[in-house]
Amino acid sequence: MIGRVAVFLYGVFCYLVFFVTLLYAVAFLGDFGVVKSIDSGPEMPLGQALAINAALLGVFAVQHSVMARSWFKRIWTCIVPPAAERSTYVLFSSLAMILLFWQWRPMGLAIWQVNDPVLRVAIWGVYALGWAILLLATLLINHFDLFGLRQVYLNLLGRPYTALEFRTPGLYRYVRHPLYLGWLCIFWAAPDMTMAHLVFAVATTAYILMAIQWEERDLIRMHGEAYAVYREQVPKILPVPVSRRREPAASAAGD
Repeated sequence: MIGRVAVFLYGVFCYLVFFVTLLYAVAFLGDFGVVKSIDSGPEMPLGQALAINAALLGVFAVQHSVMARSWFKRIWTCIVPPAAERSTYVLFSSLAMILLFWQWRPMGLAIWQVNDPVLRVAIWGVYALGWAILLLATLLINHFDLFGLRQVYLNLLGRPYTALEFRTPGLYRYVRHPLYLGWLCIFWAAPDMTMAHLVFAVATTAYILMAIQWEERDLIRMHGEAYAVYREQVPKILPVPVSRRREPAASAAGD
């Protein structure tokens, strides 16, 4: 029982670290309300700043991708309790993001600057919408399972973990990856786009497009024909019509 309590408290701790990190990300990417943001801090030569920022993005991408793969989970759960595997993934993702926030370098150079007050408000509206889509997408597929709390809670009760069924609630009926749609709104909705912000947006967009391919291979292995049919029926990120679209199957997957 003590071991189960320890795993539960660990899962709660990991979630709290993630939650605080996500709140900081709102201000970091929006470049407001914090001392260290995407465009603040001492400047250095452009090439040096680009190399550091590229390395930080690479660390996050490798951690986020490798630890999410099924082969890594099989190895990792020989070291950490299976119930804590998702919480550990969440913790390491948060630590990679914190490292990025801490060491990120501004790069000067304004790419665009929107001065019209109405357009600025509209762009900030898209930024806020991105965060709203992100939160809603996690709630629709079970927020607490996605971030490891359901796993440690079931373990605390001594109940076996059961994977979530394949569903297409709400936003998932219109796009397969609403989480990524939310992130893209967040990354690109900037009334003042600098070189550092552009590098971040381009790199993370490229990563998202690659990550979708890896994730969907895993999802097809997990859910078989149900996900294959869903992929044919529903667009990837943008809610645009797809050719020969049929009624979505009554199931969908989390990102």
